[in-house]
Amino acid sequence: MRCIRGRSKALQEPSGCFTHHKKRREERREKRRHKASITQRYNLFIVIISKIKSFLDLAHHIHSFIPSSKIFLILIPFCPAFIFSGFVSPLSKLFDKVGNMEYETNNWIWDGVYNHPHVFGGLMLTAALLGLSTSYFGGISVPQLPYLWSDSGIFHKKKSEKKRIRVYMDGCFDLMHYGHANALRQAKALGDELVVGVVSDEEIIANKGPPVLSMEERLALVSGLKWVDEVIASAPYEITEQFMNRLFNEHRIDYIIHGDDPCLLPDGTDAYALAKKAGRYKQIKRTEGVSSTDIVGRILSSLKETNNTSSHGDPCEESQSKSAQLSQFLPTSRRIVQFSNGKAPGPNARIVYIDGAFDLFHAGHVEILKNARQLGDFLLVGIHNDHTVSEHRGKHPIMHLHERSLGVLGCRYVDEVIIGAPWEITMDMITTFNISLVVRGTVSEYNSSFTGESDPYSVPKSMGIFQVLESPKDITTTSVSQRIIANHDAYLKRNARKTASEKKYYEQKKYVSGD
Repeated sequence: MRCIRGRSKALQEPSGCFTHHKKRREERREKRRHKASITQRYNLFIVIISKIKSFLDLAHHIHSFIPSSKIFLILIPFCPAFIFSGFVSPLSKLFDKVGNMEYETNNWIWDGVYNHPHVFGGLMLTAALLGLSTSYFGGISVPQLPYLWSDSGIFHKKKSEKKRIRVYMDGCFDLMHYGHANALRQAKALGDELVVGVVSDEEIIANKGPPVLSMEERLALVSGLKWVDEVIASAPYEITEQFMNRLFNEHRIDYIIHGDDPCLLPDGTDAYALAKKAGRYKQIKRTEGVSSTDIVGRILSSLKETNNTSSHGDPCEESQSKSAQLSQFLPTSRRIVQFSNGKAPGPNARIVYIDGAFDLFHAGHVEILKNARQLGDFLLVGIHNDHTVSEHRGKHPIMHLHERSLGVLGCRYVDEVIIGAPWEITMDMITTFNISLVVRGTVSEYNSSFTGESDPYSVPKSMGIFQVLESPKDITTTSVSQRIIANHDAYLKRNARKTASEKKYYEQKKYVSGD
């Protein structure tokens, strides 16, 4: 009886050993549950990362043929579909599975993910979009997601370089002036690389009349500009379909640029009609106050003044003399800053100085400045004022001081200019600008002998820092002017046509925002 009674009591009241084993079973079950919850969290994280990675891969693929500034706008309409069909739905299913498991967590982030999956998905997608479109937002400094996780080994995609935008602008560039330079400066600002087409002599003759400068001289002038990366010689005057395809395929051009002034063919059609139709055309603001036609008019007017032509002369010449004053250049400090390099010489830089009138900036100027720049680290150019040029050359300059200054500043070999430089180079000037070498070319339009005047280069000569450079070309401002004078009648007719079109342009001119 004792044994039976004892056994029944043992069955009614579990022993301490039995309770201990039950507790251990519960602990093992809880550990398995916790381990499963960690696994589910990891799987959730992998799903999120994989979805973001697939989105980034898609966007980078789009970036290869769509400008970065348009990616963000293009992807916005697809965001809702991406969130609900490709991102949130899998997350919701996963959260439901996780929610069926009984576990407790003190992590408020995961609680938020579980309770608000759509909000979390939208935030992650927004982060991905911002990481992609930092180039669109400009100043926002948001690290791109693939590089944020680069150390974790999740992403192994190579950094893709941003596509460089190549723009094309063409022109005759006859009698190169600061208006041409400013047009090319504006064109360069619309892309990363500027390719310039120089129209052939034959095309100029057929569409505008005889050019003043040869193709070689015009190529030297265009190549010497600081904003030009490549030059295409003998470009057509009209953007034909064949040439446009060549630009897009062979030269990888993204956009074709022209000023806001009309460029019409002899039959009255737009020379850039095909580029506009293709959606690859961009417009810049024409530079006020100067044109090749205007310069030809100035030269013809100066000839009239030199020959003391009576007021009863050719009415066509008188009309063009007045038309040359149709628009005047308005110098601003902003324009000078736009042309300037904005860099000072280093403390140990070898500074080379050269001065002159630099009137009607031509290929001879480009070549002598190139040679002077090769003699040091920094080229400082002194530009004499109008009175000094008139006094020592015997006639007024064709271009006034500010126009000549911009022409020189546009040259890629020039680092800085002195606007209105003194005629004589003094010790104080050499000390102020820390000049190491003073040079001058062998070709000059200044009178070689001045009665009662001292040598303007006597101080640098006495210091042993003066050098004469052989001028690579014998072209001068006077020789260029004589080409126009020699073909007086042809240029009168050419200017008569161009003057009428320019007058119409200025009468109908509207404000165009530049830069």
